[in-house]
Amino acid sequence: MATITGVRVEDVRFPTSVTADGSDAMNKDADYSAAYVVLETDATDPGADPAGSGAPLGGYGLTFTIGRGNDIVAEAARQQAAALVGRDVDEIAADMGALYRDLTADSQLRWLGPEKGVVHLSLAAVLNAVWDLVARRAGKPLWRLLVDMTPEELVDVADLHYLSDALTREEALAILRERAGTRQERLDHLERTGYPVYTTSAGWLGYSDDKLRRLCQEAVDAGYQHVKLKVGANLAEDVRRLTIAREVLGPDRNLMIDANQVWDVPQAIEWMRALAPFDPLWIEEPTSPDDILGHAAVRRAVAPIGVATGEHCHNRVMFKQLMQAEAIDYCQLDTGRLASINEIVAVLLLAAKFGVPVCPHAGGVGLCEMVQHVSVLDYVAIGGDLTGRVTEYVDHLHEHFTDPCVVADRGAGTAYVLPALPGYSTQMYEESIDRFRFPQGTYWAGRTSVGDAPVRDTSEHVPH
Repeated sequence: MATITGVRVEDVRFPTSVTADGSDAMNKDADYSAAYVVLETDATDPGADPAGSGAPLGGYGLTFTIGRGNDIVAEAARQQAAALVGRDVDEIAADMGALYRDLTADSQLRWLGPEKGVVHLSLAAVLNAVWDLVARRAGKPLWRLLVDMTPEELVDVADLHYLSDALTREEALAILRERAGTRQERLDHLERTGYPVYTTSAGWLGYSDDKLRRLCQEAVDAGYQHVKLKVGANLAEDVRRLTIAREVLGPDRNLMIDANQVWDVPQAIEWMRALAPFDPLWIEEPTSPDDILGHAAVRRAVAPIGVATGEHCHNRVMFKQLMQAEAIDYCQLDTGRLASINEIVAVLLLAAKFGVPVCPHAGGVGLCEMVQHVSVLDYVAIGGDLTGRVTEYVDHLHEHFTDPCVVADRGAGTAYVLPALPGYSTQMYEESIDRFRFPQGTYWAGRTSVGDAPVRDTSEHVPH
């Protein structure tokens, strides 16, 4: 038996704005941050402690923000996670769908959303910690825990509420049963090749032209077949930067661009006509993330350039409508914005039914660590196809995690190597928390602004 005995929630902020990492047309001074949840138990962790010397079993989860307001999300997570204290871990693991329903049933907290904003971000952090705990208790990486489930078990995890006009439980089961017999073939493929990734690390908007050129070249040298650049602040500058990128990448590699919501619909169409000669694979977040019909209008006008969105899509219902309206070509769900695996599985099932490739967003601290598990789950058990699929990777802050994601050139291009350790890959080093806890951490103590002191530029290279 293992019981959750306590909860710790941390406001952790990294000063990425010093080096313009994460900069785009909407967010010019991002400090990558995490509302970080630790679930403590009275059990030992066999995965972290194979010798049996008594390492504690815990669950570690987070959601991503970019600085101010992270404390608000952390406080919301603290209130939501308090309901877990005293719960038996094995009983939770036996019915994660029931736990999800318990945590989303607080009508007073739901009023603050519902299913969006702070309370949904914080719920993601809490549930991510629970899923990490359950996978650690089972001694499996989270992707393995999920792909080992039967179709019936996996569909019971999914939150299908409000989706029956687009996806019934019977349809979801049919999708999962169709994939079940060939799961091992796809898993064997991933063991050999990894899961394909693209890099955004070369293309932040605040980088100089020289740095852009150098990082694009390093991406080419590292085997990347897909590179994404930020656009949207100034058309002439976008043309200049895309010219540099195309010169380095050549005509055959894929170039994607991301406007981060800054355009109105007619502006997005006009701007994309000017950038079309650079042959972008997709335009990401061309307008308000809430504007479903606006995305549909942009998609019709800019084809064959694809439209991608999802990192600010509040919940599964918005994804349902984006797909029903034929508004997107690529689904970019976010592991810190949706309410963890329960809602993510629902979106993966929707995408499988509508034939929309899932290319998760991972531009933020800890997101790469999580999305690798989601992408493996999608390919092996739900979507069953790699066509049009590539998952984001950014080369920032992985050194703060005990089980950081690994990318490598596996011959066909750079790819995520399958995670091997138990859990969701979301545990941070305590030394990192002590340094970057806000505002008391050793980095932040006594500073009035991030610019008071330099920090190592972790984006100087794209690793092999």
